[in-house]
Amino acid sequence: MSGAFVSRPAVVLADHLITTESLLEDLRTRHADHPRLKAFERVVANCGVDTRYLTRPLDHHSLSAGATVTERTTIAFGDALTMAENAAREVLDAHGLGPGDIDAIITSHTTSWGIPNMDVRLTNALGLRPDVRHLAMTTLACAGGAQALIRAADMVAARPGSTVLVVVTEVISSVCANPHDTSIEAIIYRALFGDSAGAALVTSSPLGRGLRIDDTWEYTLPESTDRYYGRLDHTGLHFDSTKAATKAAGDVLPRLLDWVGPRDVLDWAVIHPGSPRIITDIATGFGLDHEDTRRSRTSLAENGNLGGNAVLDVLRRTHDEPPADGSAGIMAAFGPGFSTAALRGTWQETS
Repeated sequence: MSGAFVSRPAVVLADHLITTESLLEDLRTRHADHPRLKAFERVVANCGVDTRYLTRPLDHHSLSAGATVTERTTIAFGDALTMAENAAREVLDAHGLGPGDIDAIITSHTTSWGIPNMDVRLTNALGLRPDVRHLAMTTLACAGGAQALIRAADMVAARPGSTVLVVVTEVISSVCANPHDTSIEAIIYRALFGDSAGAALVTSSPLGRGLRIDDTWEYTLPESTDRYYGRLDHTGLHFDSTKAATKAAGDVLPRLLDWVGPRDVLDWAVIHPGSPRIITDIATGFGLDHEDTRRSRTSLAENGNLGGNAVLDVLRRTHDEPPADGSAGIMAAFGPGFSTAALRGTWQETS
């Protein structure tokens, strides 16, 4: 595959900055008598995140034990749509495009629930053409950003000249700040994730400097559906995992290395900042040093794991500190399943 170009993404963070210290204080208040409080404090302090952004403050009713599933879901979907619309408008404005210039829209949105989903809602909110092609992906979570770019590249290859709008939005706090769930996994995810939206344009002609997609790869690790998964009960949706989840990216690595080929051809990498362990495992496999992964580590530290939007945030940071013109690299993201979505590409400095 060649001839699919990705613009500089627009990233919109949620309104409320939450420091790790304020999150720890909230945990101490909510769970003062919990027998594992000290363990909660340790995992939160060591998650690699200094700050994260949530759509609602920690003391908001929607994040309390008294909130109903309906309240949590309705508020989260509305917040996700607002951030998604703002990110989409920002990327369109940045490239001087209007709603009539978009031929297809692809959305990835896993948290909360809505029918019609984000694709149709954004088509109406942005005033896209009634004949715009649309694809809504709703269960990809952290793999959603890379997966959406893959599908956009497929659309551009099938219809040269198309302009595809990719929008990824998640209000993960609606899932991970569920006070009814005090498992150690729930506390880790509460500390790890942040809320945001991101948008990018995929075209058959470059819109300036950026990534040219040369090839794509998708892989589902056999017998791994319990590594990361969603769980639904009367209090709402939960993210959950097993101990094997911590090494899932490493288990995929041999196949990913086979697909990429010789490691010395890579000059840069957009690694999904799902956790410090994920970044380290992929970097080690590809022989990348701390400098090579600084954008992923900084994204994790400043924003937390943004779910599917995380790779768009790292790609945005790559634009701000661009690799050399013509240099080769990869993007890799991992999600429930255990699924992997990866792109191999070339950095182009000029159009």
